[in-house]
Amino acid sequence: MSSPAPPVPLRIDFVSDVSCPWCAVGLKALEQAIERVGERIAPELHFQPFELNPQMPPEGQDTDEHLVQKYGSTPEQLAQNREALRERGAAVGFEFRQRDRVYNTFDAHRLLHWAGLEGAAQELALKHALLRAYFTDNLDVSSPEVLAQVAATAG
Repeated sequence: MSSPAPPVPLRIDFVSDVSCPWCAVGLKALEQAIERVGERIAPELHFQPFELNPQMPPEGQDTDEHLVQKYGSTPEQLAQNREALRERGAAVGFEFRQRDRVYNTFDAHRLLHWAGLEGAAQELALKHALLRAYFTDNLDVSSPEVLAQVAATAG
């Protein structure tokens, strides 16, 4: 009787922003795929920063105003996109709620980098907590106070 093959190491670089809704969906879908593969792989998840809106001012911008300016979306398109995201998020276990503003995420990326220095598990927990803070709890992820609170809840 032969022993099972050792897991194949697999480095995954996940390039994302905590203000990207499709990144929230993608992370949950990736984690589900990793679970389905089981012990055949030994994934190493590395988060890479990508700021969707590096020029965003400190006070942020109204979400609808931002999306209209950036993509030329109509109110109908905004509503359709929100519903598609809500449905896709629900399918992978992520809850999207209405968010009011888009914020600068530079400091959130700095915090994620620090968490990564503490360990992969800490970085993953913080990534999930920041996505929830922004998309589910409608919090300002550019605020030092919010970042400290989210870091504390993520451990």
